[in-house]
Amino acid sequence: MRDPFKITEPTCISFSGGRTSAYMLWRVLQSNGGLPDDAIVCFANTGKEDEATLEFVRDCEINWGVKIHWLEFRDNDKKYEVVSFETASRNGEPFEALIKKRNYLPNPVSRFCTVELKVRTIHRYLKDNGWTEWNSMLGIRADEKRRLAKIGNQDYGKHEEKIAPLGEAKITKKDVGDFWKAQSFDLKLPNINGVTMHGNCDLCYLKGGAQILSLIQEKPERAVWWAKMESLGLASAPNGARFRKDRPSYAEMLKFSQEQINMFDPAEETIACFCGD
Repeated sequence: MRDPFKITEPTCISFSGGRTSAYMLWRVLQSNGGLPDDAIVCFANTGKEDEATLEFVRDCEINWGVKIHWLEFRDNDKKYEVVSFETASRNGEPFEALIKKRNYLPNPVSRFCTVELKVRTIHRYLKDNGWTEWNSMLGIRADEKRRLAKIGNQDYGKHEEKIAPLGEAKITKKDVGDFWKAQSFDLKLPNINGVTMHGNCDLCYLKGGAQILSLIQEKPERAVWWAKMESLGLASAPNGARFRKDRPSYAEMLKFSQEQINMFDPAEETIACFCGD
């Protein structure tokens, strides 16, 4: 029986900083007796990840003795910078630089943030290190059927072949949750029915409205950066843009959260994104 975690050709393990992609990395290390010479682990930081996510990436490096390459988007000739846990951006600097470069906000129709801040940032780093063709290993579980189905539609160049070993191995969020319960360390963010609400960009516009409002109520300062981005005089909307036109602005959500107003359907789903878990 084929082991989907066995690496036999150049492979980039895309580590989002969540429990699922970390479990995928652990399985790779187990199947290969460590990290093979033709494999690399990359974590692309947007600057809007929770501090607990950054600590978790660092803890995986330390506890498993594996090198993780920390990368960030930059608006310069290289288009990226190599950073570390200590030097990683924590106030949205890479994301803000991209928004100002594009001169408009990403939105559900044009999600250029994931492509530029994560996918292409990693690609540029690999190419600068002499990589020409490789597999991109993505942490998509078997119970994420919509994300699995979309893998083939995400084309960022002929140099990359996307693979999802967790899906092939029939791994579900229960399997991932059970694994972390048995470990000596874990991501210090709540696991709610297998979902990490606080994961990825803290108030990502793809998250459900009720989820965003809850996160703002928990920590109002989370909304400040997002409200600032919507107040920028961008070419697309000089008087103030929106990440989503079908919702109140982040400034309005911050105000409503302080007034304890229920604005959203609590059952609204988060839109699937390739930022991963």
